Formats: sequence, structure tokens, C-alpha cells
Amino acid sequence: MPNTIHSGARRVQDALKALGFDLQVVELPQSTRTSAEAAVACGCEVAQIAKSLVFQGRHSQKPVLVIASGANRVDEKALAALIGEPVVRPNADYVREKTGFVIGGVAPVGHAQALDVFIDEDLLQYVEIWAAAGTPHAVFSLTPADLVKMTGGRVVAIKA
Repeated sequence: MPNTIHSGARRVQDALKALGFDLQVVELPQSTRTSAEAAVACGCEVAQIAKSLVFQGRHSQKPVLVIASGANRVDEKALAALIGEPVVRPNADYVREKTGFVIGGVAPVGHAQALDVFIDEDLLQYVEIWAAAGTPHAVFSLTPADLVKMTGGRVVAIKA
């Protein structure tokens, strides 16, 4: 990989390698900030985008990562039941502080701190999925099994 790779993308590439995955982060000229933009850039269905959404426990303030199919909305009541408290959508500063990434570039790995991870069961139907890689212009492809293994995430029904 070139030395000019963005630091966020480099951190994801290094995290993938440290976890034993031979997956390649790709930086693209077009935005991958939204699931629709990422699908166009990657040449896949919106549902194959593994979007990383950070939520915050309302009482504990604890960050929670949901990796959802790009075609799905997250059922916040179901998530609240899973973690035992209501959730809120945090602001961009909170997301960056807890993950080390900007919204639109939050990767499933390489976070600034450990996060509880929940994975949308709908992602498991695909042979290949795409995830953000540290910036709104970086992605990597992987299998759903790789996603579960690298994150230690719990596969759940989370679609609204």
C-alpha cells in the first residue's frame, strides 16, 4: 500500500493485519459516507454495505456499535433491550472520541476504545460485504463470517 494512505485508513489496515486478516483497504476518489454512495463506489447492492452506527447508552453513556445492512434502519428499542438501557444517537464529537473515526468512516475495527458490537443478521446472507475503513473515502471488502470473527460481535435481529 502506498505511504500516502490517510492515517485513519492506515489504522484500519494495521488493525486488520494485527487481527490476522489479509484484507485490503482501498481509498476511492468518490465519497462512501452514506450507504448509497458506498454501494455505487463499490459496485454492489446497498444491502451489502456494512454500515457502522454508534449509539450511546442513555444512562451509562457507554458507546455501542451496530453494524447494519446499508438497506436497514436500526430498531433502537430492540437495541435498548439488548443492552439493558435506552439508547441515544450521539454527536459527531462523541463518535470520534470513542472510535477515533469521523461519522461516515467508522470502521468495524481499529477503534480508540473497546466497544460492544452488534451485527445485523441480514448481512449474513451475502457472500461479500463492504465496510468503511477509517475515512469517508476508504472501504474494504470482507465476508460476513470475517466481520463476526474480527469484531467478536453478536449477530442479532436489529432491523426496524
